[in-house]
Parts: sequence; structure tokens; C-alpha cells
Amino acid sequence: MVLDDFLHLMPLLILVMGSLITMLVIAVKRYHKIIYIITMLSLIAAFASLFEIGIGEPYHISPLFIVDGFAIFYIGLILLSSLVVAMLSYAYFEQREERKEEYYILHILATLGACVMVISKHFGALFLGLEVLSVSLYGLVAYLRTRERSDEAGIKYLILAAMSSAFLLFGMALVYAMSGSMGFYEIGLYLAASQQVPLILIVGFGLMVVGIGFKLGVVPFHMWTPDVYEGAPAPVTAFIATVSKGGMVAVLIRFFMQTNGFNYPTMILIFTIIAIASMFAGNILALMQNNVKRILAYSSIAHLGYILVAFLAGNAMGIEAVTFYLVAYFITSLGAFGIITLLSDEERDAEQMEDYRGLLWRRPWTAAAFTAMLLSLAGIPLTAGFVGKFFVLAAGVRTELWLLVVMLALNSVIGLYYYIKIVAVMFSQTNVGHERQALHPSAYLVSGGTIALLAILLIYVGVYPAGLMQLIEALIISIYAPVM
Repeated sequence: MVLDDFLHLMPLLILVMGSLITMLVIAVKRYHKIIYIITMLSLIAAFASLFEIGIGEPYHISPLFIVDGFAIFYIGLILLSSLVVAMLSYAYFEQREERKEEYYILHILATLGACVMVISKHFGALFLGLEVLSVSLYGLVAYLRTRERSDEAGIKYLILAAMSSAFLLFGMALVYAMSGSMGFYEIGLYLAASQQVPLILIVGFGLMVVGIGFKLGVVPFHMWTPDVYEGAPAPVTAFIATVSKGGMVAVLIRFFMQTNGFNYPTMILIFTIIAIASMFAGNILALMQNNVKRILAYSSIAHLGYILVAFLAGNAMGIEAVTFYLVAYFITSLGAFGIITLLSDEERDAEQMEDYRGLLWRRPWTAAAFTAMLLSLAGIPLTAGFVGKFFVLAAGVRTELWLLVVMLALNSVIGLYYYIKIVAVMFSQTNVGHERQALHPSAYLVSGGTIALLAILLIYVGVYPAGLMQLIEALIISIYAPVM
């Protein structure tokens, strides 16, 4: 490796060093606050190193990685989201008797796996990043060992994730057998030179769709989502909803761009069906839930369907719309699950609807922030979610994806009901719910400040989206550069 390779991999190397230092410190002495500080510093240092890399020509670390503006933006988004989850985690785990320190090792490693996926241009790198992420999540989902549902969620995720990885790996093997390469760009060259796509190659791509669909949690690969969201600790649920899915969306975009996947009607048809099914199944099943975590789980399925609408546009506007929507969705999801984290106590998470009854009269600022997050998920004006949905619709209209545009508009109306239902419960004055107090005041200092910052950012992006959009346009354009 040359010095430039180390420079462009610096964020990942910092995360590796952070996990090793954390492990060594735990071996010497368990001290939750010190481990938390090391984790925060590691994530901040990794994010700061992105500015040292700078924005220039795409840098290739053959044959596995590519570092370009697209990768830098998504790595930055993943690191900031992971930082927010870490900030929410301290007070949450400080209340509990479980050994807290190993959580941060898994947290850093899961972030590392997502970052590896973002810079992948080769099946080997993609699978390496995916497995680092997935194996870390196995432990994170089941981290609260004394909770029965946490163990159940961890086992379900372990079995289904292992199965989806097997599908993905077998699909990669079939693609490699036909194309003779595992590099995205080389596979694209093989497809371009082929007059007709071989059946084995189609089967290989189909198996890969199964693996990718599971990681994204889209229909019909969504079975794990509500159970894992409900059983996992609240900060881990926030991580799965944002960092985990964001990494897979990034690698999916790069794979399709470098293989010219948008030129194949069969793939477009498959993802169109998945998008429509995800929108309807996610929203309709969310209507039937009374558990806030499960509502947000089914909501995430619908939102991935919305993202696929812009993704299927297959042009610069579509990729920019996907990226903007992801930023808005990250802010909103982190805020929503952050409030669940803030209201949780040492016995269970604040996931039942009754936990939010009368919240406006007990904690008006918390209720106001949660209301803003829910309205953003619903796509109400003056929120980041509204602007994100507008860009998605604009990308669909520009490429004349009329069926998907109509389905998105219809499902946005359906989804409005269950978000408003939660808001109505918080505004209710009758049968006011009991107060759920955290054991440590730091919950209100760190977690509360984080949620306030997310709420402000949510409104700012909704009112002044131009700055974020300009940054996205400046960085995302690099994905259209010739690939070496």
C-alpha cells in the first residue's frame, strides 16, 4: 500500500484503531464513561479525516475500493449518524445492569462495515463489509440478554441474515462464473458486450436481489423488520434504520451505475414490483399496530419503497433525490428513536402507545420534537421529509414513472393516518400516562440536546434545502466519472 492509499482509507483505519483501543481498555478496566468517550473521539476523528481526503478525482485502490465524492458523502452521513446513535446510547445503557462496554466495540465495527460497503467496487469488498456489519448487528440486536424479546430478535436476525447472505454469495458466484470478474465495472463491460444476457447470469442477479432486499427490509424480504425493531435496544434500532440501510442503498446505487443496470427492463420491473409492494404492505400493516416501534418498522418498509421510486429514475436527478431523501430520513428516524430512547427506563423501552398518552402535558418540548419527526415522516410541509418526498416525486415525474408516482402519492395519504394517531395520543388530556423517569440526569443533558439539535436540523433542511442539495450535487456527480 502506498501512502495515498492509507490517506484515502484513513476514516476506516481510525475506526479499526478505535475498536482495538476500546477492546484493550476493557481488558484493563471496565469504565463505561471512558469507553464512551473513546468511541465518540473515534467517530469524530474518522469524520474529520474526510476533510483531509478532500474532493478530487475518484481514487481507486484496486481491485476492491474506490474513494470519490459519492463515497465521501455517504461515509460522512454514516459516521454522523453513528455518532448520534452513540450519543443516545450512553444514558440508555447506563441505566441497565448488563455489561455495557462491549456494546461500543460492536457499534464501531458495525459502522466500519457500512463504510466498507460504501467504497466497494468489487464483490469481495462488498461481502466483507456486509458481513462485518451483519455479525456486529447479531450481537447488538440481542445485547440486552435479560430481555426475552431481545434474545428472540437476535436469533431471528441471525438465522434470516445468514440465509440472505447465502443467497447473495451464491448469486455472486453465478455472476462470476459467467462474467469471469467480480468487479462492478468489469461485469458492466461483459453485459455490454453480450448480445443476450445468459440465463445463469439472470438467476445470479435474482439471488443477489434476495440478499440485497433482506438488508434493505423491503417486501417480500421484510419479515424480520418489525420483530427486530421491537426486540432490539432502542439505540440499536435507530442504527439499523439508518446506518445499516444507508450503506446498502449506497452500494446498490454504485453497482447499478457501474454495471448500467438501469438499461435492463427485467431488473427495472423487479424493483418496480418491490417498490409498490413495499409502499402498500408497509403502510397497511402499520395501520394495524399499537406498538410505536412496530409502527416505525413498517413505516421504514414504506419509506424504502419511496426511495426506490427515485432510484428507478436512473439519472442524476434520481440519485440526488435518493441521497437527499436518505438524509431527511436519517434525521427523522434518529430523532424518533432518540425520543423512544429518552423515555425508556431500566425495565423496558417506551414502545407502547400508552407510554405517550398525554405526553404534551407532561413534557411539552419532547412531544413537540416527536410531533415534528412524525410530521416529517408523513411528508408535511416545512419539514425535511416533505422536501425529500418532493424531490423523489420530481425524479419520478421527469422520467415518466407515472405508476410509481401515483402509488407514492396514494401511500403518502395512507401513511398520514398512523402518524397522526400517535400525535393525537400525545395531545390527549384524558387518562394521562404515568411518568417514566430515567435513572440518570445525563439522559436529559446528552440525549435531550441531541434530539433538540435533530429537530432544529429537521426544520432547517425543510425550510432551506438549497445548501444541502448543492452539496449533494457537487459530490454525487463523481459517480458518473469513468471507472478504471
